[in-house]
Amino acid sequence: MTESGLKPVGSPGGKASGEEVIDLHGEYEASNVQEVLDRLDHELVGLQPVKTRIKEIAALLLVDRARRSFELTSETPTLHMSFTGNPGTGKTTVAMRIAEILHCLDYVREGHLVSVTRDDLVGQYIGHTAPKTKDVIKKAMGGVLFIDEAYYLYRPENERDYGQEAIEILLQVMENNRDDLVVILAGYKERMDTFFQSNPGFRSRIAHHIDFPDYSADELLQIGQLLLGQQSYRLSEAGERAFGEYIDLRMKLPQFANGRSIRNALDRARLRQANRLFNSSRTQKFVKQDLMTLEAEDFYASRVFAEGELDQAQVFSI
Repeated sequence: MTESGLKPVGSPGGKASGEEVIDLHGEYEASNVQEVLDRLDHELVGLQPVKTRIKEIAALLLVDRARRSFELTSETPTLHMSFTGNPGTGKTTVAMRIAEILHCLDYVREGHLVSVTRDDLVGQYIGHTAPKTKDVIKKAMGGVLFIDEAYYLYRPENERDYGQEAIEILLQVMENNRDDLVVILAGYKERMDTFFQSNPGFRSRIAHHIDFPDYSADELLQIGQLLLGQQSYRLSEAGERAFGEYIDLRMKLPQFANGRSIRNALDRARLRQANRLFNSSRTQKFVKQDLMTLEAEDFYASRVFAEGELDQAQVFSI
């Protein structure tokens, strides 16, 4: 943790003579935390419980920094976190913004995010895991280490698995270097619960457990419109209805991944639009709006609308 930039100042009238005060609101504005939170609101639709929790953590850190400026006894807050939820619910994006908030409030030196999985930490032979894990930790120092699908680190069914070695190194660093590194473990809620039961050392070091809910159909439509707007695309009135129907059907199919599935669906709709325009280019000319607009047929061509049940392999191409 870096030294606090807060400095108590002499009190204005109404306080005891010589009593020092801190303007928390002024310090909050000066920290640029609100700018980061505004960016998070713009980037992610919904997730109000998550956003509220992040604001609460920011308030905790601001007050803790103020306490240290008065030299009040205060241990470094435990900031390691657990993010649980299904794929595509914004966990990585929130982790990035948390890293920025921690940097704004002087809790980490750099404010960068290092995102890894088991393969980045665990080796395949004796003596390989420790160097890999320590190298990742070295890169993450001064910021946030985000471990996706963290439960794969623990494989009790394999006696020769080296994941336990990585776990022991991480636990030590989480305890001894918590003033310079924040670790976020992420994954499906049920699997993370099992992981914590099998590894109580992790649970005791995690202060903030944040659950990311699935998006509703309306929120997914908003996400889609936001993604399209960022790329200068739009939906026609019929296209918006078709996209809404697509979302309702896709949510019921296997391997649905919330925002990630919506992004993939729009990529394929853009592909169909491009082919539709190209195939008709010999007989007609196009204006700017034509190149920007996705029509209903660009969605109805998806296999999601095909009759009958889709098998597991087909799901990956819809």
